Amino acid sequence: MPRDKRLNIIGGIYHLYTRGIERKEIFKDNKDREEFLSRLADALDKTKSACYAWALMPNHIHLMVRTGLGSLSDIARRLLTGYAIYFNARHKRRGYLYQNRYKSILCQEDVYFQELVRYIHLNPLKSKTLSTIEQLDAYPWTGHAAIVGTKQYPWQYKNEVLLFFGKKEKEAIANYREFIKNGAGQTEKTDFLGGGLVRSAGGWSDLANMKRKKEYWRGDERILGDDSFVNDILRQSEEQLDRKGKLIREGWDLAKITNRACELTDIKAELIKKRSKNNSISEARALICYWGVKELGLPGTQIGNFLNISKQAVAKNVERGEEVAGKRKAKLTS
Repeated sequence: MPRDKRLNIIGGIYHLYTRGIERKEIFKDNKDREEFLSRLADALDKTKSACYAWALMPNHIHLMVRTGLGSLSDIARRLLTGYAIYFNARHKRRGYLYQNRYKSILCQEDVYFQELVRYIHLNPLKSKTLSTIEQLDAYPWTGHAAIVGTKQYPWQYKNEVLLFFGKKEKEAIANYREFIKNGAGQTEKTDFLGGGLVRSAGGWSDLANMKRKKEYWRGDERILGDDSFVNDILRQSEEQLDRKGKLIREGWDLAKITNRACELTDIKAELIKKRSKNNSISEARALICYWGVKELGLPGTQIGNFLNISKQAVAKNVERGEEVAGKRKAKLTS
């Protein structure tokens, strides 16, 4: 069964989740965790995105982010791909680090913002890594400590979270902490990791009640929200797909993208696949990778095979291509 495409909505709030392959550790020690956070800070800065909540567990990761100029895929590519390369090199291993592709769930802000912050930050208590809220207050590997003021992470948007709990900082921190504490012993009302229609409806019991009342919500496992929110997001996603469809109908493929990139960088197309330190060739390759992924939605392996480079090199070139396009004010089409 084909996988659903990512929902890349600029300004959307996402719960991003990924687990180590075969549930193995993705953090061996604090140096790994610090490296991950450094890469997270860089990814947020480069994409002008915001992080409200996060948790680094031994074998899985939770992030709550609002996308900025880039998409969630841009954040994940900069963060997860780069960290996997670092981890394999440092620990002398090969192969995949993560179990399948990461999960991303687009969340309805006014309904789920506070609950999602609490769900993510309670992970160390729910997993028995920690025993008390006092331990969580001082724990450096979730965003909770930054919100209550015991740790400092300049890249974390803690003030936006505190606004939900009060106008004055001291009062807001106390209310937030009480909210977290109250959730420690509760069963989750919402499934933040899966369930499609069941999750959007609020669980199996609520779904059964809806059926008895003959009420139906549109479901999509990539979205956490009510019927109106789901439909609005799917409409925006369809508009993005229409853009890709239009480009394909106009004959845009890797060969045509290559011609466009070579025209902008003033090089001959036959040079694009040859090894070279020429900066113009390097910039042209970056533009091909960037437009191939961002505009046509092509997989990295296909672009890599076309350019005779690795999938990892494609990922790096997508990042550089975005910078090149900005510097040159270059667009695929006018």
